[in-house]
Amino acid sequence: MMMFQQPNTQPLYTVNDAHIANLASQGNQQLTHAALQEMMAAQQGMQEIAESKNLEVPRVNFYPSRHADPRKARRKDIKQAYKLLQPEKRFLLSPLRWVWGLKYRYNKDTGTCVVDGCNCAELISHDNLYMRICDDDTGRSLWEMYWENPVTGHPEAFIAQDKVTSGRKMRGTYCPEHLHLFHLLRKWEDEEDKQNEMNPSRLRDKVKRGVSIVTVPVSSFKKKDPTPEMLKKYEPFFAELERDAGKTKGINVLHYANPLTGQNDVTMVVFDLRIFQQELIQLNQPTPAFEDLLAQESLKMQQNQQNIDVENLRPGV
Repeated sequence: MMMFQQPNTQPLYTVNDAHIANLASQGNQQLTHAALQEMMAAQQGMQEIAESKNLEVPRVNFYPSRHADPRKARRKDIKQAYKLLQPEKRFLLSPLRWVWGLKYRYNKDTGTCVVDGCNCAELISHDNLYMRICDDDTGRSLWEMYWENPVTGHPEAFIAQDKVTSGRKMRGTYCPEHLHLFHLLRKWEDEEDKQNEMNPSRLRDKVKRGVSIVTVPVSSFKKKDPTPEMLKKYEPFFAELERDAGKTKGINVLHYANPLTGQNDVTMVVFDLRIFQQELIQLNQPTPAFEDLLAQESLKMQQNQQNIDVENLRPGV
């Protein structure tokens, strides 16, 4: 079980929302309140499955940095995430560590987490947490972003890399908690790259290479349809609705614009209980395509185990 926890802290799934809000107000600005809530929900979901289904699941004790400088806090979070996402290696003196392809303990198949050995295939059959954990900006689930083929839309397991965001592709994957941390890590590194690009020395280098830099007045981005003062207090509510509408088809936010002025005159929110119930049934019943994927991975796992047994029987191994 992979554990990395700063001193005098506690797992996020044991704290209340006030503590989560306090963490979001300091340190890494990209680690928002919504992102921390998704992380807490992932931990709670994993622990609930462990208790109800008697499954062995990991605890990813990531704790955000509270450094006063937001950029240094983000860098500390990035460093901590890399430590938590490193694939588990075999014991240094284990003979299998020096056999090609067996260096990593849990590098078995796409149904196993390379960090902690969590049986992701069995986890999905009980409760597909990949579909319940979503990006706080786009509302898309981890399943849609990492476990679906972007062209065909069919289930396709996410493959981890031996250096987390680079290096060789492995045979294993990440459990929901680790995959969510991996997703946040990519967002933090993207933001770090954007800030590095705005460094004056980088801008001078671009100009030398013939890249033009155009300044656009902020006034050109002024909203044409400003929110009335009386309705501003409802903006957080509608922002939450927009995020949830991206996760389910049971929520629809309808806008009706005035054909003469072009401004939004009427806004309606529709909750469809029938769709909620249908999506819940689909969530608990994996698709035939995914069932085939699990069967293929189970066969691969048996073949790999047979190959390992043959290697162990050879002299000198």
